[in-house]
Amino acid sequence: MLGLKVGGVPEHFNYPWRIAIEEGLFRNEGIALHWADMSGGTGQMIKGLQSGSIDVAIVLTEGISRSILQGLDAKILEVYVSTPLCWGVHVPFKSRFKSIKDLESQTIAISREASGSHLMSYVMADQNQLKPENMKFNVVGDVYGGLWALENREAQVFLWEKFTTQPYVDQRKCRRIGEVYTPWPSFVIAARKEVIENHPQELKKVIEVIQKRSKRVKESDNTAEIISWRYNLDLHQVRSWLSQTEWNEKQQDMSTIIEKVVTYLSELELLSTSEKEDWSKKLFI
Repeated sequence: MLGLKVGGVPEHFNYPWRIAIEEGLFRNEGIALHWADMSGGTGQMIKGLQSGSIDVAIVLTEGISRSILQGLDAKILEVYVSTPLCWGVHVPFKSRFKSIKDLESQTIAISREASGSHLMSYVMADQNQLKPENMKFNVVGDVYGGLWALENREAQVFLWEKFTTQPYVDQRKCRRIGEVYTPWPSFVIAARKEVIENHPQELKKVIEVIQKRSKRVKESDNTAEIISWRYNLDLHQVRSWLSQTEWNEKQQDMSTIIEKVVTYLSELELLSTSEKEDWSKKLFI
């Protein structure tokens, strides 16, 4: 039986993986799949792929695309969540900020260099006419580090997935003043190149299993109640999130999707000319 280590954020998006493992669906296909919670997000997963501590990552599209183009020895296999991700823009609860326009030259808490919270700060700036050259960053590790940075005035802004942070907004640990949507599908499945070369059929089975299980999750009447309980989220919020979220159920044309990412990152000067050359050959099998 092939052992595979898969990393992803310990959040509601990845419930289909957790339930598929619990039900033994991967073992039925001859794959012992070990799940690793990556609370540090995309930056932590990129480091995991680099070091070999994980084989597969359920990772933000923009973060993994940029890292592969900058030399990470991995490839994108398939879209996992086909809808955009909604990032909440959070500030200290008692701060003066009322809108994203007020955030010029403020320090932004990010989980890691090249993480989603880092790259989406540039998207936020671009969409709201802020000057990216004036942005300052403080690396904080994860969502808890971001909340600590806001509370202790180590940062004035923190971007994180909206529904994950809702309990902290409700508890007045921070205040949400806006939202930023990714201009592309939010999550993809990526794997180390060595694993792709040695186990292509097993990876294909993994994708088939998760797409079928995700479809069942989306169609089930009690999914909202289960996710609300498992992830300690408000049931009304989970229902709202589910209505906006689509897991990918079929093979997609990755070139069209990722071209948007590469173009956007290039326009934001987050990729050099050499890095974006032959981008499709670097990113896909």
